[in-house]
Amino acid sequence: MKDFPDIPPVWALAMALTSWLCASFIPVFQIQIPLLVSILTVALGFGIAGWSAIWFWRKKTTIEPRHMPSSLIIEGPFRINRNPIYTGMALVLLGLAFWLGDIIAVLPVILFPFIITRRFIKDEESRLRQVFGKQADVYIAGSRRW
Repeated sequence: MKDFPDIPPVWALAMALTSWLCASFIPVFQIQIPLLVSILTVALGFGIAGWSAIWFWRKKTTIEPRHMPSSLIIEGPFRINRNPIYTGMALVLLGLAFWLGDIIAVLPVILFPFIITRRFIKDEESRLRQVFGKQADVYIAGSRRW
């Protein structure tokens, strides 16, 4: 983790903290989302991220951004989109925003994909193309980023 603290989980934590700060100190409009929906959204996010992490272990490739992959993972949750761990993080943030109960808490959730795409995903896609060539091009063209 030589890139710490510039890693996706730290960005997700920063967005969670920002959501909390916004909802606590600059509330805009209260939203009423049932607690169960918040819990299920967070659980779904962690579930997708965990399922995805297992695939990195199964394929014996690095899970850390900015490292060269040794396998192209196109199975499991990677059939749904190319970045299911980041999608899982976004769902956890959304569930937290629901629980916080103010529309302003959703703003960091909306910003999260843009930040992660710029800081990590574009470089990751470039490394996939560099290592796997045409196979990566086909996968990237046929799958969603988010």
